[in-house]
Amino acid sequence: MSNIKLFESKQVRTHWDEKTETWFFSVIDVVGILTDSSNPRDYWFKMKRRVKTEDGFELSTICRQLKMKASDGKLRETDVADTQSLLRIIQSIPSPKAEPFKQWLAKVGYERMQEIQDPEMSLERARENWQKLGRSEKWIQQRMTGQETRNKLTDYWKESGVQKSDEFAFLTNIIHQEWTGLTVKDHKDLKGLKSQNLRDHMSEAELIFTALAELSTRQIAETEKAKGVQENAIAGKKGAKLQKMQGWHWSKKPEIKW
Repeated sequence: MSNIKLFESKQVRTHWDEKTETWFFSVIDVVGILTDSSNPRDYWFKMKRRVKTEDGFELSTICRQLKMKASDGKLRETDVADTQSLLRIIQSIPSPKAEPFKQWLAKVGYERMQEIQDPEMSLERARENWQKLGRSEKWIQQRMTGQETRNKLTDYWKESGVQKSDEFAFLTNIIHQEWTGLTVKDHKDLKGLKSQNLRDHMSEAELIFTALAELSTRQIAETEKAKGVQENAIAGKKGAKLQKMQGWHWSKKPEIKW
């Protein structure tokens, strides 16, 4: 399960490993936050060489690689580290934010344990994050409603044989492009977004019609008993087209940026 966590309003890509019950954090994101570097990838590369020269320790040995959504919207392999390994990496970064970040790591771990025991707490934390980003209560309610609709659609996809993350991205893009006239990447570029979640930066209208397109898609897929990627792609086009025919299209509404 991959998602985004906020540290001082800055995003950190994370992955929760269900089997080992372990958080993994994007090293590049953490390095960027702690160093304020304009090129955290280059900083991380040079840092690994420095630590190996000075301490004889290879930082790469305590990391692993996972596919995470990059700034271009595509899934790309990047270095990640669990909490223990990340603490070792932080030791090699001279930063006044190091101690607050350690406390944040402990908080993230504790909160995950709470969420496992009480899933509703994850929704409340999502609400808190959106409030920190300045979203209105009306927007937050629409975002949460849309997420519930999205979850029901992805649950159907899983049940019908869609498994890989790139397949989910492919189907999502089909729906999005059909009713907006834009790919997810083009939509993000239009809003000036990089690694941020597009839905977290949609207007209320965009959230509503995205949810309606995904609702229509699921209803059509269930009716037609769609199986696999190709059949669900056809259902996605039909569902999004049905939504567009109901009177809303991207070109008819002004762009709203957050």
